[in-house]
Amino acid sequence: MSEEIQKIEDKIKVLEQKKKSLEHKIVSEERRVRTRGLIQKGALLEKYLDLEKATIEDTELLLKVLSEFKKRNADYVIRKIEQLKEEDPL
Repeated sequence: MSEEIQKIEDKIKVLEQKKKSLEHKIVSEERRVRTRGLIQKGALLEKYLDLEKATIEDTELLLKVLSEFKKRNADYVIRKIEQLKEEDPL
């Protein structure tokens, strides 16, 4: 009986290790996807806003200005985005 219990406990241990390994893979993949998205967004900011030579601080200030504009002109921004999607879908 105790040998049977030991076998089951060993199986549980192996399964817990597999679970931990899979959870680590999931977190790593999510981090990789997020990092790629951040890099792509940064590249788009540089491309469309001519920020290649801008400092991080200047980029943040520009984004604050753009954020305020978007908040104050939300309807216009939404309409313009939809218009651009119709004209030139990515």
